[in-house]
Amino acid sequence: MKPAHKRRHMKRATVRDLHLKTSDMVRRVADGEMFLIEKRGVAVAELRPVETPPPTRRLPNREARLAKLPVCMDSGRILEQDRR
Repeated sequence: MKPAHKRRHMKRATVRDLHLKTSDMVRRVADGEMFLIEKRGVAVAELRPVETPPPTRRLPNREARLAKLPVCMDSGRILEQDRR
């Protein structure tokens, strides 16, 4: 956790506030605000904007993968061959 002198610009909120006002707090965080979440007066978490966007994961090329599969027969024959 950051030292107290670096947390001064953060707004303080309780776990109850977070529970009751989640969407409002997330909207405010998206606008650049930061919150220090406290439970019974003790800091337990920070809610702040993400510094860098998460990397996007490319999905596999479905058509290429399907093209590698053998030509399908009816499901009964597939099951019959699988049971051998």
